[in-house]
This record gives sequence, C-alpha cells and structure tokens, in this order.
Amino acid sequence: MSRDEGPPPKILLAHGSGGRLTYELVRDVFLPELSNPALETLSDAALLPELPPGTRPVLTTDAFVVDPSVFPGGDVGHLSICGTVNDLAVAGAKPLYLTWALILEEGVDGELIAACTRSAARTAREAGVTVVAGDTKVVPHGKGDHLFITTAGLGAIPENRRVGDDRIAAGDAVLVTGPIGDHGATIMAARHRLDAGDLQSDCAPVNGLTEALFAAGLDIHAMHDPTRGGVVTTCNEVARRSGLRILLVEESIPVREEVQTICELLGLEALALPCEGRVLVWLPEEQVEPALAVLRNLQYGTGAQQIGSVEAAAKGSVPVRLRNALGTERPLDLLSGMDLPRIC
Repeated sequence: MSRDEGPPPKILLAHGSGGRLTYELVRDVFLPELSNPALETLSDAALLPELPPGTRPVLTTDAFVVDPSVFPGGDVGHLSICGTVNDLAVAGAKPLYLTWALILEEGVDGELIAACTRSAARTAREAGVTVVAGDTKVVPHGKGDHLFITTAGLGAIPENRRVGDDRIAAGDAVLVTGPIGDHGATIMAARHRLDAGDLQSDCAPVNGLTEALFAAGLDIHAMHDPTRGGVVTTCNEVARRSGLRILLVEESIPVREEVQTICELLGLEALALPCEGRVLVWLPEEQVEPALAVLRNLQYGTGAQQIGSVEAAAKGSVPVRLRNALGTERPLDLLSGMDLPRIC
C-alpha cells in the first residue's frame, strides 16, 4: 500500500533498493521539483538536444559534503547547483545541463531531503540550467553523514571565446566580484555555534556575472571561483600556471567585519576562506573601470573591487605577495596542513 505523497519521515535502506520506496521517493520528492522532458522519462541516460551552433562542450564534475547540511544563506542542495554552475561559468561556458546524484544516510529526516531538493530546483531555475539525470543511494546509519551530493555539469562555450591562465599577462588587473570569505566564515560559525549576526554564505550562481562581462565586449583573460583555499590558493595556482607574479593590495580586498571577527576568534585567514558566489577576474588594466561598472550593476556583483595586479616573474621572487597599508609586502604561500574540512 502506497503512503501519502510527500517526503518520508525517515530515509530507510529500502529507499535505495530500487523497489517501491525508491519509486515513491523519486515520484513524491524529486520529480515534482525537478521535472522536465529529459528527466521525466526516468531512463538510464538523458537524451539531450544538440549544442548551440558554433559552440564547444565544456564538462565538469563535483561533490558536496558540507557540514552542516543547512546553513545561513543556503543548504547542500543550493550549494551543489551553484558549485557546478560556477565551475562552468568561470571557464567561459554557458551552463546548460546538470546531473544530480544523492547519497543518503539511513535515518536522515525526509524533510531535509525535500528541502534540499526544493532549493536545488530554485537555484537551477535561477541559473537557467536543467537537471536531466540523477540517482539515489542509501548507506547504513553511521556510514554517511545525512546527505552527500555528486554532480556533473555540461555547458557550451562559443568557438571564438578563449579564457585561460595562459592568456594572463604582466600588467593585468585582478578583480573580485564581492566580499571574500563569507561562505567559509558562515560554515565555521554555524559549526562552532558562534553568533555571526546577519552574516550568511555568499553561495550563488555567478553565470549572470560572467556572461555580462562577455556581453560588454571586455577582453577577459581568465576567471576562477575561489572555493577551497580561497583567494590565496587560487592566486598561487594561477601564478604558477602562468609563470607570473601576483601582487594583492590588502586595503583593496573587501572583507566583512563579521568575517574578520570570526577569523580572529578561530585563528583563520580571510584570504584562505572559501567563497561560493565570487569570481576572480584577470583582464587588462585599462578595462578595470568598465568591468567594475558592469559587475556593480548586477545583484551578485555590487561589491566588486580591483584587489591586485600581475607582474613579470623575477628570479627568486615568490608567486603571490600581499602589500599592506604601510607599503610592506609579505609572501602568501599555499596552505600547509589541513584545509577547512567539509566546507563545500
């Protein structure tokens, strides 16, 4: 006998068996929120339309194990869509299709699964992407932690659009689309039950920002989303790949007071905290003001700033340096030891 429609009170191992309970979970929780012609067939693979003419495919994959699963500003469902969309967007692609697979722990609250599904569906609609395939597995209690999500994302990049670290040149400027560290600080505050005031994660889809920059005709050399390891890790990776040096200016880097307070309490560095709705942009210095004007006119770019510049490499120089208000510079190296665990 089938139960009433809606999420189950608790997830059972049988919800991953492929039988009646699996069918009901898909029917009552996932399809009402994510339904579309490709997904409704419930076949083993989604049949997709051809890519738009004059474009190339871009593919990414990701996994999301954030703790806690629900946090100020989002949840793991919202995060999973944003993270996948953003990886495609900073590669210069227009995100199109996603897959969405869930690993559930036996005993987890069914309403948590439903809430994360609803937020994932809302975020997919906002980003203009379609979830075309998915899967559900259930592991015994104690063998997981509530809810893990894995994704794949397919996007299309115009043939004449080229974005990559090989295009970065000495004299380029480095921009960030908003205050840094909001996501990492929010997660750590929630985990340690700290009062963070109105602070919430910056988790958001950034493809509207990236497409606006291209639509403005700007010569975007490279873009990255500073997730795990934050700005310092991303800049070190870019410097090493490009063979250039990056100089960051401390006074120009936007950091909220609440984030700085949490960093001081927990001994963290804001530059190393992950962001989930920010973009680092490398472009010619003469295009900084037009780029900032474009970004600041959009919802997720109102706090955009230039935070640094690119220099030619010199023998014995460190890849990334930070200049403070007194003009003193210090090296910013890659993190050593453990990064913040379960942050995304």
